[in-house]
Amino acid sequence: MNLNPTLKTKLNISDDSDFSIHNIPFGIYSDSNVKHHVCSAIGEYIIDLFELESADVFDLNREVFTKEFLNEFIELGKPITNKVRAKIQELLSADNSVLIKDEKLFHSVFKKQNAVKMLMPVKVGDYTDFYSSIDHATNIGTMIRDPKNALMPNWKHLPVGYHGRASSITVSGTNFHRPKGQQKPADVELPVYGPSKLLDIELETAFIIGKSTQMGESITTENADDYIFGMVLFNDWSARDIQTWEYIPLGPFLAKNFASTVSPWVVTLEALEPFRTEGYVQEPKVLPYLEYKGIKNLDIKLDVFLKPQNGQDNKICSSNYKYMYWTMEQQLAHHTVNGCNVNVGDMMASGTISGPDPSEFGSMMELTWRGTKPIKLNDGTERKFVNDFDTITIKGYCLKDNIRVGFGECVATLLPAK
Repeated sequence: MNLNPTLKTKLNISDDSDFSIHNIPFGIYSDSNVKHHVCSAIGEYIIDLFELESADVFDLNREVFTKEFLNEFIELGKPITNKVRAKIQELLSADNSVLIKDEKLFHSVFKKQNAVKMLMPVKVGDYTDFYSSIDHATNIGTMIRDPKNALMPNWKHLPVGYHGRASSITVSGTNFHRPKGQQKPADVELPVYGPSKLLDIELETAFIIGKSTQMGESITTENADDYIFGMVLFNDWSARDIQTWEYIPLGPFLAKNFASTVSPWVVTLEALEPFRTEGYVQEPKVLPYLEYKGIKNLDIKLDVFLKPQNGQDNKICSSNYKYMYWTMEQQLAHHTVNGCNVNVGDMMASGTISGPDPSEFGSMMELTWRGTKPIKLNDGTERKFVNDFDTITIKGYCLKDNIRVGFGECVATLLPAK
């Protein structure tokens, strides 16, 4: 799919806005007058789709735009949701658009993003986290094992993943407390209990299921895109000291289930399609059900910022989704190859996204190499891991031919343990 550079909006939109007319993401907002409405975004504005449908532009039941989550809208299917997105683009660009001509409609539909509150975009029934960045897996394996055996024997044969906790996934702007649990420092004989001392970030994205399956059905890499509605930014906060003690033999538990943060805007797969790019060569050859045709990776630029309390943002990482070894299509095919059913709103996270350069590492465990190389901040302080009252912001966007499609921000502040 090629970008159409001639597609222009009649509104004055900054060139560096994540929400160009080529994007048109979906989300849920509230304000003093609205409990929850489905919305889209253009520039600095949200577009209230319930109010817009008062002009019968979509030929849909307006009630679908009053729901607390996007799930029912997504369940309408891509033929409908893509039509809604295309109609919004048409209304934003046409000279004789009812949206531009009708001043009353215009003022009821458009609201400044900084004047509304963005809510959790979907009701997440089930959440899966993958471990699909080869650079990240190699770095972690090198630290906890050795460079010669950094990757486990299965890693290049299947997308490793685990089922996480859906209830503690919260929308950007939701702060949380430092988790507590058991840890086993190297210098003590028995485990101790208390707040995590090694609280980490994980730079991730997540895709949202847009079409349900029945138990026994499998999704192929060929038709996987039909089941992926869109993507969000994702911070899978991790307590490394709790994780080190608990993860053998079954993997993460308390180290991960206390909080994950997602961005509020769901960027559709269709908006991301023009930014497809080649991924890593997969060697050895994968099994037939994981083979795919075409270019399936995505060029999504990702930045992470750390802001101390009363301080300024420090960019601590610049990575890219294109460094993923396993694609979303492979992840979904593997997830369902055994007949596991998926439901609309299910969220599947990428796993930490790290690149080959140290500046592209997607966790503080890697950036500081397990605390041995602290990050120097612009206020003169250092960080090995996240301190109380630090705010972490993830930003992500695609850029091609001066056309930008972005995700906005994924933000949360770490509060002291209760």
